[in-house]
Amino acid sequence: MTEITSKHGTVSRQPHELYMSMVDLRNFQTMLPEDKKSMITADYDTLTATVQGFNIGVKVHNRVPYSMIELVDFGAPFAFHIEIHFDPAVIDPYKTDFWIKAEADLNLMMKMMLSGKIKEALDKIVDGLVDASEGKFPPGFDINSAWPKDV
Repeated sequence: MTEITSKHGTVSRQPHELYMSMVDLRNFQTMLPEDKKSMITADYDTLTATVQGFNIGVKVHNRVPYSMIELVDFGAPFAFHIEIHFDPAVIDPYKTDFWIKAEADLNLMMKMMLSGKIKEALDKIVDGLVDASEGKFPPGFDINSAWPKDV
C-alpha cells in the first residue's frame, strides 16, 4: 500500500463542528459547485463520483466521534483507505488541526504517476477548508449549505 499524508491545516472551527459537517457524506455533495453536483451520488454512508469516466466510490468504515472519519473504497477500480482527522489545535482549543491520510493499492507505474497528484489534491482540500473557515470562499460557493444548522 502506498501511504500519502496531507499537510496539516488549522481550521477556525472546533473539532466537533468540523466533524459534524462531514459525518454525513451527503454534505460533500451540497458543498460542490452546481456544475459538479451531477457527478456525485451520496447517502449518509456512501459517496460515488464519476471522474474522467471512472466511477470511484467511498463508504464509511468507521466514525470516531469528533476525531476521525475512516473511508474505504466502494466500487473503485483499486483498493484505498482514507482517514480524515479532526484533532484539537494545540495553539487554540476552539480550532482544529485538520489532516488527511490516504493509503492506496497502487502498482509501481500508478504510484509514480498518481502519488504526487494525490498528495497535491489532499493538500488542496486542507487549504480550501482552512480558507473557508476564515471566510475565503471560491466563486459560487454557498456558505449556507456548508455547515450543519444543529451544531
